[in-house]
Amino acid sequence: MGDLLKGISSFRGAVFPNHSALYRKLAREGQQPHALMISCADSRVMPETITQSDPGELFVCRNAGNVVPPFSTLNGGVSSAIEYAILALGVSDIVVCGHSDCGAMKGLCHPEMLEPMPNVAAWLRHSHAAYSIVCRAYPDDLSETDRVRAVAMENIVVQLDHLKTHPSVAAKLAINEITLHGWFFDIETGEVQVYDGALARFTELQQGEPLPVAVTGRDHPHVIPRAAAMFVGR
Repeated sequence: MGDLLKGISSFRGAVFPNHSALYRKLAREGQQPHALMISCADSRVMPETITQSDPGELFVCRNAGNVVPPFSTLNGGVSSAIEYAILALGVSDIVVCGHSDCGAMKGLCHPEMLEPMPNVAAWLRHSHAAYSIVCRAYPDDLSETDRVRAVAMENIVVQLDHLKTHPSVAAKLAINEITLHGWFFDIETGEVQVYDGALARFTELQQGEPLPVAVTGRDHPHVIPRAAAMFVGR
């Protein structure tokens, strides 16, 4: 705790004065983040640092395994964060960010590690599909590091699918007002790979190139879907 207290003192004395105008503005006008990032709670993964975001720019929800439970009537912190970010803050982008050497993904690969942690095991049921995909669709001779990496990447795609089940997300996708992204952060190299939904694979970020996206809204939101057209004019 001593290091944390020193950090607070350093922030107040050396960092805050250089950003005091921004903090005063945020205190008066509130936050207007442009994106929600759902990332792992791993202490080595710092969304604001990775994206070099200033205060007020990024709304962050962190949990073990960057999990997005499918929508249900049961309340939960992730579901509430998604709903608030979209309906109260009006974010236009949501990022699900996984990473290398993820302890949660190691737990999926080695269930015995989770035996003393029943709550973690129950939480990671939302990621079982990712592990199943790797077991069935990937080579059997993957190294331990590559297997954990593969599960982490497949888990990002699985959580993006879960994200689309949330009514607030589905509604915004239907009118082309939100975009979903899948990112994989490599702790050792600092590189970020981005999931390209059109190619169905992760690609490296290229300087000056358009950012690949995982899921976009409907191309022509002003065109009434066929299923809804029968109700128009009633």
